[in-house]
Amino acid sequence: MSGEVFIVGVGMTPFGRWPHRPLKSLVAEAVSMALEDVGIDVSTIGAAYFANSTQGHLDGQHMIRGQIALRPLGIEGIPVINVENACAGGSTAFALAVNHVRAGGCDIALAVGAEKMISPDRERMMSVFDSGWEIADSEANRARLTALGEGIEAPVGTTSPKPYSVFMDVYAAFARQHMRQFGSTQMQFASVAAKNHGHSVHNPLAQFRDAFSVEQVLAAAPITYPLTLPMCSPISDGAAAVIVASREGLRRLGIGEDRAIRVLASVIQTGSTRDPLASDKHLTALAAQRAYGEAGLGPNDVSVAEVHDATAVGELIQTENLGFCAFGEGGVLAERGDTAIGGRIPVNPSGGLESKGHPIAATGLGQLHELVLQLRGQAGKRQVDGARVALAENGGGLFGIEEAVACITILGR
Repeated sequence: MSGEVFIVGVGMTPFGRWPHRPLKSLVAEAVSMALEDVGIDVSTIGAAYFANSTQGHLDGQHMIRGQIALRPLGIEGIPVINVENACAGGSTAFALAVNHVRAGGCDIALAVGAEKMISPDRERMMSVFDSGWEIADSEANRARLTALGEGIEAPVGTTSPKPYSVFMDVYAAFARQHMRQFGSTQMQFASVAAKNHGHSVHNPLAQFRDAFSVEQVLAAAPITYPLTLPMCSPISDGAAAVIVASREGLRRLGIGEDRAIRVLASVIQTGSTRDPLASDKHLTALAAQRAYGEAGLGPNDVSVAEVHDATAVGELIQTENLGFCAFGEGGVLAERGDTAIGGRIPVNPSGGLESKGHPIAATGLGQLHELVLQLRGQAGKRQVDGARVALAENGGGLFGIEEAVACITILGR
């Protein structure tokens, strides 16, 4: 890869429900922590990429969100670029910052993702997700999703009477297709959720820190079959920030390579029209192939991963797409403990979106925050021993029968 780029600073607020904190406050905390982490001030930042997806819908602030959030911190007089890419906004902002530095636009750049999603108007809050697919095609979207899971009937009483995100229906359709095609089970999805909630017990930044057994996950309130509440990510407020630098930036800042985390690959991939049974053509599988090629590595080289588990089935499918197991074996991988801390390939040591939280445009940068701590050996009781190569997968939206976009980032020491 030409133009080496390194992560030199990270910061992240706790994810959760912060009804009395404005978006600017969350942004200020995350950015200040990232600056403090590397030991610089805002005057060294040459460009900033700001990801946010919901402020326009919830607050009416459709434009210049980054300029508004960052100028109070003294970030002004430089390029500030606003990024919207659904739940992949944070990783997209990161990829753009990396490319800006790699292209020589500046030595040091900032990527920020932030959301203020909690609202007393629950219906309005849930409707944030409605434009994560093509609104004009919503009925056809639902028909395609129903077709994915044909033959898997939802038992009576397994759909919540309360409002929930349309994307829970999306993931339930993915789950039923996986059950039909590969024979995966609700218990396997519950194994993923129980593992992630167990990991989050040791993450002080996680929205939920209570452990659940597989049996408790299965017995919890239903959302939409086969998903129960602990299998689903919550609505969240939060912000995360990552600072990247070129080798010249490292020299200028006096940062040794022993602390800097190398960006081995940063890939963005959009979906394509494919047969639902052609798992090897899934956009994440294709993006992973590109990322491994860029990094000169393969799945067996990965020490630890953070993947987009907006629901438990999301993690199960992505472990297959990333090559951690064969297609159809993600459930077995989870059931036998391979993806737990101490297992063959630990996945979501942070607790994942299911328990860490999911402030959508901050999520991808929150994943990178966790992986940087893992590679530095600073993750405490959730530390993966000997972590040298880390992978993040962050998806967003729905187009056709899969996510509209996927981002893969590979980091190394």
